[in-house]
Amino acid sequence: MRKPFFLLLILAVCGMAVCAGCQQKTKSSMSQGNETLVRLETTQGNITVKLYDETPKHRDNFIKLVNDGVYDSTLFHRVIRNFMIQAGDPQSKTAADTALLGNGDVGYTVPAEFNPKFFHKRGVLAAARQGDEVNPDRESSGCQFYIVTGRKFSEAQLINLENQMNEARVESVFQELARKHMKEIYKMRRAGDNDGLLELQDTLEAQARNLAAQEPALKFTKEQIQAYTTVGGAPHLDGAYTIFGEVVEGMDVVEKIGNAKTGRADRPVVDIRILKAEVL
Repeated sequence: MRKPFFLLLILAVCGMAVCAGCQQKTKSSMSQGNETLVRLETTQGNITVKLYDETPKHRDNFIKLVNDGVYDSTLFHRVIRNFMIQAGDPQSKTAADTALLGNGDVGYTVPAEFNPKFFHKRGVLAAARQGDEVNPDRESSGCQFYIVTGRKFSEAQLINLENQMNEARVESVFQELARKHMKEIYKMRRAGDNDGLLELQDTLEAQARNLAAQEPALKFTKEQIQAYTTVGGAPHLDGAYTIFGEVVEGMDVVEKIGNAKTGRADRPVVDIRILKAEVL
């Protein structure tokens, strides 16, 4: 364990971060009925999604953006085969073919609405966001979303993934603790005090494990195992991104988009556009 955590300590010092989604800051809401359907008319066909009432902030925000025409003419700017398709960057409406997309926003974030009954099975609709390093509350992008295509897993693979996810949680806590000791770490590095760094690493690792142990270990439910071994999905995202809906019609269109040829930054070589989004 010493080597991986020491590497993480170095990464924390260097300030490396992973960003997924866009950065924003206020909220919006409006009341809707028991079930809301939204149709995305795309250049590859139509996709209809159902929005969950159990995630009202995300539901209402999505409805508002659809009614305001925010998604009309936007691209599916990030597509990864057997994983997900992502859209909702307002800058993609008029982006050049070589433009790097994914940083556009609408000026606010949406508070996370994690619900244990929802998980990343094939076809779910979820909100993109910035990484934990700059977004510890895991607030969602105000506009960018993704639909999971995913892949199937064996039960043995899911058990292994459980272990990896639990260890990743410890590493995340470790990195947060390391960031609080940045001045001390810089001082030790400048002095060449490797023994001091290793001692600090051991201390922070012990603290991280104790803190992580205060919450129940991540474990897939029978329902998750059933879904991930039959229809598939992206289980490593569970508990980290807000899921707020699912595809009820047009999953074949989602798969078609998911299989598109991509280039730089996973952007499709031939633009795939949401022509119009509307609440049904």
